[in-house]
Amino acid sequence: MKVTVVGAGAVGATCAENIARKQLVEEVVLLDIKEGLAEGKAMDMMQTATLNSFDTKIIGSTNDYSATADSSVVVITSGIPRKPGMTREELIGTNAGIVKSVTDNILKYSPNTILIVISNPMDTMTYLSAKASGLPKEKVIGMGGILDSSRFKFRLSEAIGCSPNDLQGVVIGGHGDTTMIPLARHATYNSSPVSNFLSPERLDQVVSDTMVGGATLTKLIGTSAWYAPGAAGAYLVESIVRDQKKLFPCCVYLDGEYGQKDICIGVPVVVGKNGWEKVVDFKLNDDEQGKFNASADAVRKMNSVLSEMKLV
Repeated sequence: MKVTVVGAGAVGATCAENIARKQLVEEVVLLDIKEGLAEGKAMDMMQTATLNSFDTKIIGSTNDYSATADSSVVVITSGIPRKPGMTREELIGTNAGIVKSVTDNILKYSPNTILIVISNPMDTMTYLSAKASGLPKEKVIGMGGILDSSRFKFRLSEAIGCSPNDLQGVVIGGHGDTTMIPLARHATYNSSPVSNFLSPERLDQVVSDTMVGGATLTKLIGTSAWYAPGAAGAYLVESIVRDQKKLFPCCVYLDGEYGQKDICIGVPVVVGKNGWEKVVDFKLNDDEQGKFNASADAVRKMNSVLSEMKLV
């Protein structure tokens, strides 16, 4: 089995390395437009094979999509990263053209692949890939909710003083600083609601810190984060190639679920070998549904730019 990662920048390379170290597939192709970058990073990773005890073959390619032929899954990380003070939305003009080109070229060689989108603004880029590819809706998945939920559990673990692995927490809605919705009411610490351990004020702070998680890191390191996004992408690949049927929030195309249609946005889904298999209804209360509707409105506003660019 082969997985391709398009974009050999920090996120793409980290995703490829995680896939290789977990030995999820026999071959990983790392592709980039910059001459020699993918080849160099692939070689560097392969030189850790004996150190990290993996047998996955990693191949680098400069803009040669024929090397990606017959990929079961393709992860799209292409595009410019955020800089301090920049919103994900401000990336749309540049990244939309890149993601459209990547989607078209990938499908020439892997027409039945499953697409995972990490490029920002992720909800809009996922929608673009879904529309441009013509693939069944189950085969196009945006990664953002997995990353946001991991950040939510990290912030909860800080507040409670516990292992993040003992926590369950889900973030739905758009993958943006103002559009994501950490579902505090549903979060648990070993099956006990986190509200049993945190004051309402502290829990509100956790939610706020989660929502600006990406911007916080961008300000600290001067560019977009890469360790967690790359690992989240590999985590999603793992559920697909190992048919794990894991339940986590992903950006998928909705056709009436959660009261929304013709939009890609984060909701809880079961993910297996054929992509996302079903949307799970978390029975949102009125406040949560209101926030979700507002998030969807904001995502649609971003999506309208695609029409102006004549990409959908």
